[in-house]
Amino acid sequence: MDALWLLLSLIVVFLWSSSTFVFYFKTCFYAAWMMTLAVIAIPICIVRSGGRSIENMRVIRFLLQHVKYFLGLRYEVSGWDNLQEEGPYVIISNHQSSLDVLGLMEVLPDRCTSVAKRELLYAGTVGMVTWLAGVVFINRRKTDDAKSVMAEAAGTMLREEIRLWIFPEGTRNHTGDLLPFKKGAFHLAVQAQVPIIPIVFSSYSSFYIPKAKQFKSGTIKLKILPKIQTKGMTSDDVSALAQKSYDIMHSAFLEISGAANHSNHSH
Repeated sequence: MDALWLLLSLIVVFLWSSSTFVFYFKTCFYAAWMMTLAVIAIPICIVRSGGRSIENMRVIRFLLQHVKYFLGLRYEVSGWDNLQEEGPYVIISNHQSSLDVLGLMEVLPDRCTSVAKRELLYAGTVGMVTWLAGVVFINRRKTDDAKSVMAEAAGTMLREEIRLWIFPEGTRNHTGDLLPFKKGAFHLAVQAQVPIIPIVFSSYSSFYIPKAKQFKSGTIKLKILPKIQTKGMTSDDVSALAQKSYDIMHSAFLEISGAANHSNHSH
């Protein structure tokens, strides 16, 4: 028992005195806790829906609501009205780290799942629960495979009235800016003739810097932007649509990141 108290005391001391220790502690805790929550979610999802179903996203959303508090994160969401859209649509957002999952769950509408890289499928219990939640997995190394999966997803969207959340940058981005958008999300929206709803996360760079081993408490601003219609568009319009979406999101990102960084530094 004395050894346990000593260990706990040392952890507390390091949490107070070493930002590098805080970084590793929070990062390891986050990964381990997500896997633990997945273990809880898997049987609930199977019992509730009998297997793979988009409805299982509700279970995950409910179970992840508290995780932000453990990590010292707060979310400020604006533009809720823009998410009050009936029927299927595509959500696009910027992608900075695995922490994006928490922001995604903060605003995730019903009957919405996401598109993810196929490697996630092999991430233990997390991979299993994302499969149960109907996540669409794509192989980023094989463009033809990715295209056929997205084309199939467009048909499923319309048939089953579902929404898809896609990160058009295609990979995590720690640059403090937006990477150029890949075209898959826009091809899908045009093919299904459904609107695009952009959601922008403010920069994490004032509290989360993996290179510098920093992971402080912080506020993340989420801005839900007005929908972009794709009715009547064809594949010829995809490049212009992607650029328009990028420009709108980039200016929103700069605007809310400046405000978020100011509020994080003033805490």
